[in-house]
Amino acid sequence: MATWGVFWKPVGKQSLFTLGEPSPMKTTWYCPLDLSTVSEMAEDGIIYTVVVKQGHSSPAGPQSTASRSQHVKAGTEEKLALHLLHSFCMGDSSFISIFLSTYRSFTSTQRVLDILIDRLGIPPGESNSNTRQMFNKAVCTVFSTWLSDYPEDFRSLNDPSCLLRLAPLLPGDTSGAEIKGRLLRIAEELREKTLLSGSLSDPTKGVTSPPDPSEFDATSILGFPSSVIAEQLTRIETDLFLKLVPYHCLGSLWSQRDKKGREGACWSVRATIKQFNRLANAVTASCLWNMSLKSQQRARLLEKWISVAEACRSRKNFSSLYAILSALQSNPIHRLRKTWQETDREAVKRYEELSDIFSEKDNYSQSRELLKEVGTSKFSNLDTKINNRRFTGSCAQGTVPYLGIFLRDLTMLDTAVKDRLENGFINFDKRRREFEVIAQIRLLQSSCRNSIFRTDETFVQWYHSVPTLREEESYKLSNQIEAPGEPSPGRVLNPTVIITQCPDALSAMANSTVDADGIFDFPSPVNHLLSRLYKHVKSPSVSCLDVDSSPPPNDATTSVLTTPTTAVKSHRRSVSCGNNPTNNKPEAGPDMRIVRIRMDLHDGNLYRSILVTSNDKTPTVISSALEKHNQNAQEASKYELIQLLPEGKELIIPPTGNVFYAMSSASVDFLLRRRGGNTPTGSPTLGNETSATFPRIKAKGRRLVRTLF
Repeated sequence: MATWGVFWKPVGKQSLFTLGEPSPMKTTWYCPLDLSTVSEMAEDGIIYTVVVKQGHSSPAGPQSTASRSQHVKAGTEEKLALHLLHSFCMGDSSFISIFLSTYRSFTSTQRVLDILIDRLGIPPGESNSNTRQMFNKAVCTVFSTWLSDYPEDFRSLNDPSCLLRLAPLLPGDTSGAEIKGRLLRIAEELREKTLLSGSLSDPTKGVTSPPDPSEFDATSILGFPSSVIAEQLTRIETDLFLKLVPYHCLGSLWSQRDKKGREGACWSVRATIKQFNRLANAVTASCLWNMSLKSQQRARLLEKWISVAEACRSRKNFSSLYAILSALQSNPIHRLRKTWQETDREAVKRYEELSDIFSEKDNYSQSRELLKEVGTSKFSNLDTKINNRRFTGSCAQGTVPYLGIFLRDLTMLDTAVKDRLENGFINFDKRRREFEVIAQIRLLQSSCRNSIFRTDETFVQWYHSVPTLREEESYKLSNQIEAPGEPSPGRVLNPTVIITQCPDALSAMANSTVDADGIFDFPSPVNHLLSRLYKHVKSPSVSCLDVDSSPPPNDATTSVLTTPTTAVKSHRRSVSCGNNPTNNKPEAGPDMRIVRIRMDLHDGNLYRSILVTSNDKTPTVISSALEKHNQNAQEASKYELIQLLPEGKELIIPPTGNVFYAMSSASVDFLLRRRGGNTPTGSPTLGNETSATFPRIKAKGRRLVRTLF
């Protein structure tokens, strides 16, 4: 790998990198191995990264073979929106796709339209016909792409007046007339729906009568062939996956899903989660509902669901596969020692092999490798080995991924990479990294569009007849089936959140560039960086980073004392954040931990994730938290930072202290409270001390399913 160093610094009009008027440039880096130079060029309100690849070993040599490319690194809201029109002429071909996929993280549809309308309203002035023709083509490209890929952006506008202002400004050629017609039709639709707040609502909402428990026959699932069950589940999952809006997965949007007034936000992700929960509940209920079954009979149900999981794997339905495995690994089922002893050993072996697909090792490398292998293939290649076991057969359909991995990636990127540079410019390089993940989702969606299924009404009727078991009910049934005793031996996935030291992860992200070759080219630069970061943050979900503030309910299980290096079998937020207890020398660079901070407001249940390094003092962390909560970061001095500890205790971080070293290892939850505010009654405040970590083994039933997202 080439080492970058300062080589030369071109400045002025004769510079090879100058675009338009001469602009001052930052230091240019020269890479002697691949004969490339990388520089930054700053213009009014925007910063470009410029890459020049030369055909000679010295930049002083002939430039005839040099190739030059550039892309936006950062800019103001206005300049980024206007670059939609300029990128077409400047060769920044990916900008339009990246911007339209991610702009909701830093602005709104209305604001972008207002900026473009103001620009289009300016008279063209003196320009030749070729220049004007190219500009018109850029305008048509932007709005045609926007209307085709994200029509909901226009249909969700509160006021159609901006569309009526935009339509007359479009080019008068055939393409412009077609776009104008589409905009006017949407404007008419919006006028007809003035009584509604928008046409984007949660399609999963509706009035449905709960199933009658007396009509549920748990064992009738044994009468369906596993292939039929898997096909029906894949049909449901594929339909939901095609309806998924990829930008709903962005960390900055998904993390605000519980904020007051955003109850309907990210509805397409919620619909996927609802199906995940429903399937996991069906597995749990079918195995626990009939109390009269003997262990041998109940074991047949476990074997059935293992067979269904195999069939889902064969159909590349990883979402249903993980839902089934999660239910089988939940405490109410996993603890049934006698039942598992009666389960066919060969079936248990297959179950363990399927579970390995979702191993956390190397940032879910096996799951990602499978997506790379089957993600774009037209047919489900059932002749695939899993740990030397071969599956045979094929069927025409796409790949339905486990969405939690993408949510996790995007949430981590949102947490680890700053939204803005120090000068206040929007960090568009962050959006490029997010787009690489979103592009993977879109590619998988394209593989599903030609899938063909048949509907089995009998199974659908059974599936909808499954009663919903609350977590407490699942435990009660499980304990009635087998009284509490010694924990059963066996294998369980370990989706525990363990926050450890994260040296140099951010600096690696900051210094990386995204390679556009191959969306599924693992390891890509983004996936490599995420892998480095995930070596220190282990969880199959993103819920640990942004969930409500209510404490988890107490379980009937026993608390255990563990060290931060012990893997705790828990599916809740069991977090180790203390100093590293090992004797290993820390790596160079700042240590990092992810904490969750909420504000002491009327809707203060919303946590936002903040990356805290060993260099961060209290004012810096408070400012970052205020910015995440869309508050004025300049008012940091008016707030105090409080760590929320178990048993209702609080730890006030010193006003000028180092948060990384001052925080206790017992919690990652913090509160921002205005100075002079009242401390809640019954909440004793601790001094600056470190307390032991007592992670509790939580009930894993449907709570696992909820926390997976």
